[in-house]
Amino acid sequence: MDNLFSAATIFGIVGMAIKLAMPYLYAGLGELFDQTAGCYNLGTEGIMMMGAFCAFFVVYQTHNLILGVFVAAVVGLLMGLIMSLISVTFKAEQGISGIGLTMFGVGLSSLLFKTLLNGTVLSVDGFKDIRIPVLADIPYVGEALFDHNIMVYIAYLLVPISSVILYKTTLGLKIRSVGQNPQAADTLGVSVDKIRYLCVCIGGVLAGIAGATFSIANINMFQEKMTNGTGYIAVALVYFSGWKPKGVLMGALLFSFVNALQLRLQVLGIDIPSDIAMMLPYILTIVTLVFVQSRDAPAALSVPYERSEN
Repeated sequence: MDNLFSAATIFGIVGMAIKLAMPYLYAGLGELFDQTAGCYNLGTEGIMMMGAFCAFFVVYQTHNLILGVFVAAVVGLLMGLIMSLISVTFKAEQGISGIGLTMFGVGLSSLLFKTLLNGTVLSVDGFKDIRIPVLADIPYVGEALFDHNIMVYIAYLLVPISSVILYKTTLGLKIRSVGQNPQAADTLGVSVDKIRYLCVCIGGVLAGIAGATFSIANINMFQEKMTNGTGYIAVALVYFSGWKPKGVLMGALLFSFVNALQLRLQVLGIDIPSDIAMMLPYILTIVTLVFVQSRDAPAALSVPYERSEN
């Protein structure tokens, strides 16, 4: 147990947690936009799987990482449009629609994997770590905080950007008003459907990029069901956050720290069953949802908007 509490081990876990939080942040912030506008998307997991495969396949074929991320974002956008059409235009029950989208995304990514890559697990050269001069040289702290790939830095930068958009812009005011009181927003000339389409598509784009971070910025390979429930945890993170970007950040770090801890426990050979260690992030998800307060939830969350003819 001495190794577990050494400075090198502790900061190693912190550094790993910061990197592992990356897909949680992308997917969680995307889901935050969805839910703030009154929609929630349980299809995030399926979008992530499609983003992961498409990004990997493009990079495997072209060796162009930027193109891989772009394709993942476009795939996420298209799947976001599908979810918007079903939940906003056709006003279908969002939970069932989202689960259907997840099944579609997981199944299609598996089919493409077996068809285009013969089900062979391959690897690519993903994004390389970028050391920030001076800061990265600080003992322990520098390596943990300032030696990551560009997709990690962008993920954390999206937190203040999301806060500015939601709370400092006219667009953010429209998004929040549509989530809280769509009837009032419509009366003031705000197109409820357009705002919800926009937010669900933003969520789709970020979920697609979240998937890409698995296959070309973290693990650097593709395998079936590699997101392992991250999309569902991202949905839970929004509840945990109280529908605030900084809350998504704190939740992402908490979940990723638990994940990093269970990985390090296995590496150190500490006598704890691996199955129990792997269950820790999901146990934390359940406990969080039991105790978290939902008083800040958008009033019109998951409620289809029917425009009054009067």
